[in-house]
Amino acid sequence: MTLEIVPTGAAAGAEIKGVDLRMLIGDDLLRTLDRALGEYGVIYFRDQDLTPEHQMALTLRLGKLDNNVFGETHGLDGHPGIVVISNVEKNGRDIGVKGAGNNWHSDMCYDATPPRGTILYAHEVPENNGLTLGDTCFAATNKAYTALPEKMKRFLHGKRAIFDFSARNRLNPITQEQINRFPAVTHPVVRTHPVTDEKCLYIMRDDATGIDGMEQDEADLMIAALADHITRPEFIYRHRWQAGDLLIWDNCTVQHRAIQDYALPHRRLMHRTTFAANGAPA
Repeated sequence: MTLEIVPTGAAAGAEIKGVDLRMLIGDDLLRTLDRALGEYGVIYFRDQDLTPEHQMALTLRLGKLDNNVFGETHGLDGHPGIVVISNVEKNGRDIGVKGAGNNWHSDMCYDATPPRGTILYAHEVPENNGLTLGDTCFAATNKAYTALPEKMKRFLHGKRAIFDFSARNRLNPITQEQINRFPAVTHPVVRTHPVTDEKCLYIMRDDATGIDGMEQDEADLMIAALADHITRPEFIYRHRWQAGDLLIWDNCTVQHRAIQDYALPHRRLMHRTTFAANGAPA
């Protein structure tokens, strides 16, 4: 089959056709996918039939494995680098992270060097009378930055947001050991993408706890205003999952949010990996 990149027509997203991810990705294809990932923010492949070994091989081809903190408690047996995302229970216990990503965020923004990308592979997708549930929404941070007034762009130049792991507003509990491992860090509010050189907004309401050099009240208002701007409808791509979908998203170009509109007996089972960036955000 011939490689084809089909944009969604939304502010983000493109389908990649003609690629079997069970096969080793060559250098030319790797460069094409890397560029598409930066340009579209999220790329997806339909009808993939992958084992955990296939997903790990793909992840390591894209970059160094960047272990997520939830892999410590919800890693796949035999593959601790794969985080299970699921509402399924076994013997009265959750087999994966439940309710993950229900608010707008960029993965592992609390880390001094957040991952370049995230891979999510759909094993089971919830349905109700033929209606697919559990969509994932993506917000194009590059398009959001471009749409800002020039005065705001100048104001944000050089500003750094504070990300404090201990203050995160999340459903899943965190431990004191994890808090100790991730002290508060700062990242540029406006990042420069490492591949496309585009400017992208990097700030989230429930993860950014302040802005360096600003009073808390003023920073809270600015964070809220920018978060609302990033998630305006014109910047959103909503992915409707099918079993066998594999998505890769760029944690600089897009933020994302999982739609929690399902519950058992409607099952959702996903496997997630993340791959590292080459350096701290700039």
